[in-house]
Amino acid sequence: MKCAVVVFPGSNCDRDAFHVLKNVFGLDCHYIFHEDRFPPDEFDLIVLPGGFSFGDYLRAGAIARFSPVMESVREAASRGRFVLGICNGFQILTESRLLPGALLRNDGLKFVCRDVYIKVVNNRTPFTCLLEDGQILRIPIAHGEGRYFIPDDQLREDQIVFQYCDEHGNVTEDSNPNGSCFNIAGVINEKGNVLGLMPHPERCCEEILGNTDGRKIFESLFSYFTRRHDHEAN
Repeated sequence: MKCAVVVFPGSNCDRDAFHVLKNVFGLDCHYIFHEDRFPPDEFDLIVLPGGFSFGDYLRAGAIARFSPVMESVREAASRGRFVLGICNGFQILTESRLLPGALLRNDGLKFVCRDVYIKVVNNRTPFTCLLEDGQILRIPIAHGEGRYFIPDDQLREDQIVFQYCDEHGNVTEDSNPNGSCFNIAGVINEKGNVLGLMPHPERCCEEILGNTDGRKIFESLFSYFTRRHDHEAN
């Protein structure tokens, strides 16, 4: 699997994502600067990492969506390549209309940075195929604009992939760190190849960090990709 990590001005989780893909999982991984373009079939997975992007003072991701690289990302997504947007990357995906909805200021108007629990509510996606419905993961968050909003009639139920919950899996108001509607922590597009995730799975993929729950999301995608690749080869 060949991977790309897009670097926007202000990205600060690009190295984390690159390290996990290249050094933890041993994949062929490359940085792509926001002013560059690439052929739509060059990469199997494109990661838009967390951090900041220029123009966030207007609205997170609102200006970054006009970056030349996003033309390539949109084309790659339309051809079935996998796209993962984490935190600021999630914000850019919604602004680019690759995912529905919008990310707004946290309801407490404060930056939040801590571990949270999220529950798998759809394990029928490439990013969750090795997980069980109802499985609970502990994943770090770090955001000021993570409140996902979408009108009820603009999101299919099966597009909700992860919800914030407590350690027992209860989806409650108290377990929602930012006020996201329906406690949404991650959504996928209708085609099933573009995932937006507010928590940071790349920050919990190694034993030395004391938590490897994030590995399960990446491992699901790699397993799905391998099975699909083997099927197509036969």
